[in-house]
This record gives sequence, structure tokens and C-alpha cells, in this order.
Amino acid sequence: MIEGVVWAYVRIILQFLAELYVFYAFILFRRPRAERFVIKLVGGLAAVAAIAFGVSFFYYFFGSSSWGRMIVYIFLFAVTVAHARLCFNDESGTIVFCCSIAYAAQNMVYKLFLLFWCAGERLYLFDGWGQNFSLYYRLVYYAFFIVAAAVVCFAFIRPQVNRLPQSRINVRLMAIAVFVLFITIILCSLEDVYFAAYSLERENKYAEYGVYVLRQTGNIFSVVCCGAVLALTSQTLVDRELKREVEYLQYTISQGQRQYEMSKDTMDMINIKYHDIKYKLNALLAQNGAAEQAAEEIINSIAVYDAGVSTGNKALDVLLTEKRLYCEQNGINFSCMADGGKLSFMSEGDLYCLFGNILDNAIEAVGKVEEADKKVISLSVQAKNGMICVQCENYFAGALTFADGLPQTTKSDKAYHGFGMRSIRLIVIKYGGAITTFARDGIFYLNIIFSPQN
Repeated sequence: MIEGVVWAYVRIILQFLAELYVFYAFILFRRPRAERFVIKLVGGLAAVAAIAFGVSFFYYFFGSSSWGRMIVYIFLFAVTVAHARLCFNDESGTIVFCCSIAYAAQNMVYKLFLLFWCAGERLYLFDGWGQNFSLYYRLVYYAFFIVAAAVVCFAFIRPQVNRLPQSRINVRLMAIAVFVLFITIILCSLEDVYFAAYSLERENKYAEYGVYVLRQTGNIFSVVCCGAVLALTSQTLVDRELKREVEYLQYTISQGQRQYEMSKDTMDMINIKYHDIKYKLNALLAQNGAAEQAAEEIINSIAVYDAGVSTGNKALDVLLTEKRLYCEQNGINFSCMADGGKLSFMSEGDLYCLFGNILDNAIEAVGKVEEADKKVISLSVQAKNGMICVQCENYFAGALTFADGLPQTTKSDKAYHGFGMRSIRLIVIKYGGAITTFARDGIFYLNIIFSPQN
């Protein structure tokens, strides 16, 4: 009995756990780690190995039945999930989800190997291995596992690993995880037990062609199911990320109206104060001619706050005045030729958000330029051939990378930056426009075209 238990422990239980932990490592390595991670990892592995040895006794007596195998694999999965939960500071739902995906990947690789092996047995490829059969089998299995695991990880798991840090696991994803367990544990246990009874000489070698076809059909079905589940979870995470981004962009755009109202009130107050001060200074000049030079200097120093931008669009006037004041104070040469009346088809909030993001990006870019003569921003809004053309040009420092037609943020925290350009495109699309961006000779070009009749 002891020999049978040890055989089950080494050849079945430990091999299963080793394969499972390979996928655990790949999908969990970027998750936040708990304190004393190494101690918990090593100590947990020792505890899992000890528990698995006890499970081997159960497997020895009941592993030949489908329900016995189901209990073994469900229990081992629960133990490994508890170990993962101990090692990582993550929500329990996220840990279960990650471990379920790893389980599906492990089963997918195993079923792919069975597809290959059963076909090889049917073609008598392994009959000449003789006494070295066990050694050759292990070498082939491990080589196949390494290659197949790498393909599955990079094709199915890596996209999910990259998105999991920004995702919270909901009921839908947990339901998918339960479905994964159903496919990988129940179906696999039923197949292995019942088809083992039809094996000839050694497991997975069948004399009857019909049994071979049924076995391969089951293997293909399991591979397709696991692949479909992995693809579904990946797409679900993509949809959640896109939904989160759209919600954020919509919120940003909605804030444009509120920001416009605040800026409008501020600029109105500045204009009132400017004209009030100018009136009082002129009154002083009339009373005391000796103070004329000092008064003129004061008038000139505050003249920058006079609302000199007039485009025919109140929202655009407020924004351009605000940005012009900032550029004036920060040594940036901002030139603007804008026919704001042509943009009357846009809501004030969308317009303020659109041009606010355009100019904020330009100001940030030229702020990093060292040469004073290159701290230049040029903006134009004009009608051409029945189209409304918006063009912005500015110098920039360093190098720009583009993806999906837009420049990518240069900030290290890419998960929470780069929304400015995407919100610009979202507004442009909303009004039936088109946007193009490119960089040449250290100058960034942004071009937007609207067709008002749309």
C-alpha cells in the first residue's frame, strides 16, 4: 500500500501541483505581495506538500472512481487557493479568479498533450521504446508541457495579467471562474476514469477505433472549452477596462461645463477689476499730473489681464484668455487665430474640454523644452472648403511614441494618465469629426476636421 501511495503522491499529486504552480506564478507574480512573502511562500509550499501526501492515501483508495478524483482535485485546488491568499494582499474573489484561470490553463495543456499522445499511440509511435518507456514518456511530457505552457501563457494569460491590476472581480467573472472549475475538474475526472477502463496494455492506448475517436473528441472538447473560457475572461476584462475608461472620459467631459462656468466667472471678475482699477488710475491722473508716469506703468503691468481674446464664442474666449494668461506668466509664446463662431454646433462643456485638453497637452510639452525660442504654441480654427479645421502645433522635448493614431503618455503611471488625448478623440467622434496627429522635426501636429452638416 505504501508503495502505491508514494507512487500516487510523486507521479500524480505532486506533478499536478507543480504544473498548477507554474501557472499560478505566471498569473500572480504582479499581484501585491503580503508581508514576509518569501517565508509564507516557502512555508506554504511545505504545508501544501504535506497535505498532498495525506491526500495521496485518499487517492490510493478512491482515485479509481470519478467522484473520488473530483474530491481530490477540488480539495487540492482549495488548499492552493488558501496558500495564494496567504501570500498576496488581494481580495479573495480576485485570488479565486486568478487561480481558476491557472487551473483552466493547466488542464488545457494536459488535454493538448493527451491529444498528441493518444494519436501517437494509435500510430504505434511509442511501441519501440521498450524498457525505457517510462523515461522517454517523462522527457516527452515535460518538453511538451514547457512549449505548450509558454504558448498558453503568452496567448491567453498575459493579456489578463496586464489588465488585472486595474480590475475588480465581479459576479460575472466569478461565475466564469466557477464554470472553469466545472470544465476542468468534473469533465476531466469523468473522462480519465471511464476511458482508463478501455485502455489496452497501457493507459490512453485503445484497441477499438471507436473508443479512440470518443477519447480524442473529449480531449478536443476540453481544449476548446478551456480556450473559450480563457478567451472569454480576457475579453471580459477588456470590456471592463474600456467601460471604466469611457466612464472616466465621460466624467471628464461633463466636468468641462462646470470648469467653464468657474473660469467664466473668474475671467469676468478679472475684467471688472481691471476696468475698475484702470478707471480709478485715470481719475488720479486727472488730479495729479506728476503721477502720470507711475500710473501708466501700473496700467501697462495690469493690461495683460484685459480680456483681449474675442473669437465669437464665449466659451472659447474664456478658455483662450485663461490659457493666454498662463502662457504670459510662464514665458510661452501663444499665438491664436480662431473663428469661434464656426464652433457653435458644440456644447460649451464639450468645447471647453476639447480645447482645454489640446492646450494643456501643448503647454505641458513646451514646458519641457529648454530653448526659450521654442516655447511656442500655435492654434488656429478656421473654415476651409465647407469644413471646420482645428490645428495646433507645438515643440516638444524627447521622443514621442504613437499607438492607435495618438501619442502615448510619457508618464510612468500609464494606467492613470493619457486620458487627455483619448477624451479629445471621444469628443471629436461625438461630433462626427476626424483627428490626426504626428510629429516631425521636434514639432507635434494635431489636426481636427469637423463637417458641421453632420
